[in-house]
Amino acid sequence: MTAAKASLALVGAEPDETYRLQEQIGFVLRKAHQRHVAIFASRIADLTPPQFAALARLHEVGEASQNQLGQMIAMDAATVKGVIDRLRSRGFVDLKKHDTDRRLLLVSLTAAGHHAVEELIPLAKAITEETLAPLTAKEAAQFMRLLGKLA
Repeated sequence: MTAAKASLALVGAEPDETYRLQEQIGFVLRKAHQRHVAIFASRIADLTPPQFAALARLHEVGEASQNQLGQMIAMDAATVKGVIDRLRSRGFVDLKKHDTDRRLLLVSLTAAGHHAVEELIPLAKAITEETLAPLTAKEAAQFMRLLGKLA
């Protein structure tokens, strides 16, 4: 049995059945993501989710190279550079060259960045709770575990 047929068997579909967009994983994930982003924007209007992710990760790990930060928050180099540039223009992060490897740019939170992320973390937790609200606690834990397997 091919992987595609095995996947169809898992969801109870026959290979020759009509294609239904609303039953496709990418479509459902995109709708769930759109819902989450709308909830995020309603609570944290002045930052994007990627900007918050960068602040939160720097708060967690401390100073990191621009490339390391991108890897930690699942962003390519060009995207993370834009995120860092916007955070820097708002005074939330500083950039400096590495002491021994001058090619590396190190990113760290400023005092304003620390203050902002500490104020935003409770909101971020509430956003997660609201996003997962349609699920029971057991379902939410299982959902997160299963998504982790896909990520």
